[in-house]
Amino acid sequence: MKIHYFQRNHEKENVATANTMLLLSRLYQYSSDKFFRFLKSEFFSDAFEPEIVFNLQEKSVESIPDATITQESFKIVVETKMSDWFYTDQLLRHLKSFGDEKYKVMITLAPELMNPEKKKEFEEHLKEYNATQTYPVMHVNTVFERIVDAIRDVIDDRDYEMQEVLDDYLNYCYNDKLIIVSDSWKRMRVQLAGTTFNFNVSENLYYDNIERGFSAHDYLGLYKEKSVRAIGKIKAIITAVTTEDGIEYKAELGELTDDRKQQICKAIEDGKNYGYVMTGERYFFVDKFYETDFKKITPRAPMGTRVFDLSQVLETENLPETQEIAEILKTKTWS
Repeated sequence: MKIHYFQRNHEKENVATANTMLLLSRLYQYSSDKFFRFLKSEFFSDAFEPEIVFNLQEKSVESIPDATITQESFKIVVETKMSDWFYTDQLLRHLKSFGDEKYKVMITLAPELMNPEKKKEFEEHLKEYNATQTYPVMHVNTVFERIVDAIRDVIDDRDYEMQEVLDDYLNYCYNDKLIIVSDSWKRMRVQLAGTTFNFNVSENLYYDNIERGFSAHDYLGLYKEKSVRAIGKIKAIITAVTTEDGIEYKAELGELTDDRKQQICKAIEDGKNYGYVMTGERYFFVDKFYETDFKKITPRAPMGTRVFDLSQVLETENLPETQEIAEILKTKTWS
């Protein structure tokens, strides 16, 4: 059984806050440099320098000391909700949490962004407040999914420990319905498929551990030998768990048919060829895997999952048919 880093099955927002803070603290412990890169990318300007700076013979007003060690002061205040239920009066009271820090950020965090009118109302009050302050407070309204994406942007394929932690946080977010995805139509999830690639393509089927979290996506890409070699559009997602009484199936998307049950059993048997003991997997059925060659131009295979916005990769909001997408990807690269 997979060990989880984060609590689950809690609806209270303080648990969501605690889990998010745990994620950020793990990132800081893993790499303070990547933690501060995350802060700068999401919440502060490029002028923000939170890390300790060592200087030799820095000139001051009346002298030049041999060395100085400095760090900019900052404070982040977080208000978490399980939906768009933010209240202006509560947020204004939170402003008293700030002191004389140079950089101040109030984060409003929820599964969905604030209602534009509600956000406008609060920020008008905040503007009045900031007019009385030496250092203003910046408001950042964000969602749990954006936190995941931003951290994924600062860690890389070699950060195995943080990749595992982030995957579990993503799993927690989906388990507790903290991520709402409405743009799955343009997302392609890329998975490593070296040993099982031929089977996946021939059966138009990919499987993964049921414990692994994933964001909603309509397309699935299979990575092998430094390139995404196949892409298919998902038409069904079915879980299969082996119990004492046999296999328990559950359709998460599409229909559970006898043909799909047979394909799952075939996949379980095929997995034995590679030493896989498959007792609980999630099966992704695509209409057809089309050959492509979407090359990775940087060293090393990706660690785990990569998600691409196909509208950005293809530079269009109107995605063509899957076969045409596969052809266009042959002309693209990624890192």
